[in-house]
Amino acid sequence: MNTTVTNPIRARGIRKAFGPLEVLKGVDLDLASGEVVCILGPSGSGKSTFLRCLNHLEKPDAGLVELNGEPMGYRPEDGKFRELSGRALQKQRATIGMVFQRFNLFPHLSVMQNVMEAPRRVLKLSRKEAAERARRLIERVGLAEKLDTYPAALSGGQQQRVAIARALAMEPSVMLFDEPTSALDPELVGEVLDVMRSLSEVSAMSMIVVTHEISFAKSVADRVIFMDGGVIVEQGKPDEVLSRPTQQRTQAFLRRILE
Repeated sequence: MNTTVTNPIRARGIRKAFGPLEVLKGVDLDLASGEVVCILGPSGSGKSTFLRCLNHLEKPDAGLVELNGEPMGYRPEDGKFRELSGRALQKQRATIGMVFQRFNLFPHLSVMQNVMEAPRRVLKLSRKEAAERARRLIERVGLAEKLDTYPAALSGGQQQRVAIARALAMEPSVMLFDEPTSALDPELVGEVLDVMRSLSEVSAMSMIVVTHEISFAKSVADRVIFMDGGVIVEQGKPDEVLSRPTQQRTQAFLRRILE
């Protein structure tokens, strides 16, 4: 667990609109070191947009995200915030791993090459260092026998596990997961959730997970957040939010997905 930064992520007043549609309406979040937060909510509630604002894949219209105490996407200058250059943003973003719904692996690279690519290009590791790190992480996600396999020959669950290993190869302080099992066949969901569960238990990795997997949230999360209409409606311990929600919108959502 990272003990040097109490809150590796702090978000304040995050707003985001796409044209006339206001998707985020002033969202606040503190992520504690080693904490696992699961975000639930209906489609269109702003969950994924909020996640993308945290690592500046989407630039917030208002508000500020701090990553490890530094403004995300900006640098303070003369009492104002100036946008980071592409190279500086890339360097900052390297400390926050993200796993998407779609696996986004490079189809022309093997499993080993996919995991080695960013550490070599961004962190400037030697080929030997990157290979040692990649091999260790690929073994960790249970794919040691697939080092030289190309993505097209992998199942969806295996591809997502490679994507997790690739994100971990940058040694991030925080991992973001955007509905990582939503594109998988039901029988493949468990293998990906098992890897994520191991991350939380063994590594005490700080994680924010947008998910519809209620059982996973109940067993792994330290805190569950329910979002709807671009705001946080309710949050608390998993048993409180998932078993005894106090807000009508949370109750209605859980009834729908648990039917």
